Amino acid sequence: MNLADIAALRLANQQILNTRFTDPAELVAWMGAVQAQDFAMAKWALGMRLKKATDTSVEQAIDAGGIIRTHIMRPTWHFVASEDVRWIMDLTAPHVYKLAGTMYRQLKLDDAVFKVTNDLIGKLLADGAELTREEVIAEVNKAGIETDNLRATHIMFQAELDKIICNGARRGKKFTYALFDKKVPASAPLKREEALAALARRYFTSHGPATVQDFAWWSGLSLTDSKLGYEAVRAEFEIAIFDGREYLFAPMGELPKVHGKAILIPAFDEITIGYADRSAALDDAVAQNPESGGGIFKPVVMVKGKVVAAWRRTEKKDAVHIELSRLSKMPATAENSLETAGAAYARFIGKKNVVLQ
Repeated sequence: MNLADIAALRLANQQILNTRFTDPAELVAWMGAVQAQDFAMAKWALGMRLKKATDTSVEQAIDAGGIIRTHIMRPTWHFVASEDVRWIMDLTAPHVYKLAGTMYRQLKLDDAVFKVTNDLIGKLLADGAELTREEVIAEVNKAGIETDNLRATHIMFQAELDKIICNGARRGKKFTYALFDKKVPASAPLKREEALAALARRYFTSHGPATVQDFAWWSGLSLTDSKLGYEAVRAEFEIAIFDGREYLFAPMGELPKVHGKAILIPAFDEITIGYADRSAALDDAVAQNPESGGGIFKPVVMVKGKVVAAWRRTEKKDAVHIELSRLSKMPATAENSLETAGAAYARFIGKKNVVLQ
């Protein structure tokens, strides 16, 4: 196995090549979790992995509750399937809480404060109301609890970790919060070792080939816990050694055939951010070029699983303008396919035309 093989298998397993999915929630369940702090880009992350999806259809799936957007695993937003969010939160929230501990102490937030705020927020949403952060925090203020912007952020963050709140439906362009128990179906808890194995199985199935270090990074769990999950499922996967490291991936038979067309990848996409080692996607020169955003912080163009350019969008009334910053030589086939790649994104967001710059 070499880096090109790893890139090809990841494109296939992540459903970027020949996706099998039409339903956004089923796709998210396959992926385990999808990083989602940039909401528009996160919707495209799902859209590019679905057949005939639109921005509207993806958002409708989120609003309907099949997909939950919350802080989970690493301390950032993720999409998680509603049937998975309880057991994943139970598994990863204690680790995220520890990571937040220093900031909590600086802000004088502790379990006693969180009990008060959680109870208050839970009562606010108990009748099924879906409120904006501003509406929730206004009520917390009335209760005499100090809520400057940073404290407010962490009060809401902890309420997510404690399974008090999760996303509601958007109200215009404003995000809302709903009561977790109203939106997420009840389910039997998993034992910790079962949850570690389940999360590892989901990760290596959808993100493989990957190493235990990749899994630790993606899950936010300690390397010790990650190794427990890894070893629990190791026998279920194919094993390959590359550069002295062991990679797990789902049995597939022949290597997938990867076309040489350009693909517009969103910022913070799982194909790059889902791995501690991103060398399969980023040549050294590209990784060190600030224009690449490390393959994470900026939308990028991929060809055969390699980042070759960065892109940015400007939406007009009927068109989207896409500005390209080339980071390495792009093969002719890829150059000739850029218009098609841009048109696919334009269709997703409901624009009739694409203008490449």
